[in-house]
Amino acid sequence: MASKRGRLDQFIARRLQVPKKMVRQLLIGNKVMVDGKWAKSPDLLIDEFSHIVCNEVVLQQYQKQYYMLNKPDGVVSATVDDKHSTALSLLLGVEHDMLHIAGRLDLHSTGLLLITNDAKWSAALMAPNNKVDKHYIVTLANPIDERYIDAFAHGMYFEFENITTLPATLTILSSHQARVSLCEGKYHQIKRMFGRFRNPVVGLHRESIGEIVLDNTLLPGEFRSLTKAEIDCVIQQ
Repeated sequence: MASKRGRLDQFIARRLQVPKKMVRQLLIGNKVMVDGKWAKSPDLLIDEFSHIVCNEVVLQQYQKQYYMLNKPDGVVSATVDDKHSTALSLLLGVEHDMLHIAGRLDLHSTGLLLITNDAKWSAALMAPNNKVDKHYIVTLANPIDERYIDAFAHGMYFEFENITTLPATLTILSSHQARVSLCEGKYHQIKRMFGRFRNPVVGLHRESIGEIVLDNTLLPGEFRSLTKAEIDCVIQQ
């Protein structure tokens, strides 16, 4: 989802259904404020979070929103779904307009899900070039051993996409459980990597994305707003 930038005069003309000539007269007459300042230039660039007032009437006042959700099993990482509960439906009391998910999880995967209406922020978080690490606890059907560590560290070739995965870190936690850290998210990547050992994944739980760690006080299905420190840790270009 791209950030929506455009000219101020085009926005006001469309919003008020008036010609641009009239918009210019409003600007000259100090009738338009953008983010608390008088706007003079018709080609001033605005976006979806610019606070715009014309003749003391608010035309736009969207606020940036950032949430973390402890996604339960069986919930879809989507805004709308005909068969399953969606992540957004769990955000009770929150205005869903413009919200989207930054970094989806499969239907039966659980853990950290980030939801925002700030497209620029989510794009920076998920941009492949930024190489933001994502950390998962993976539970396997069969025992794992040291061979897995080297295989994940060297990357694996996926013939269907004709790609080799970037190096990933695997730490063995127990005979059937490991922590996996990677900075990309190919289709069912973790399940396919363990599939090379014919070892089905029976549980996949995301602990963190970059420096944003799932709040351990959140029960499955609960959410909270991100702190300023969590928001600011995402470096935007």
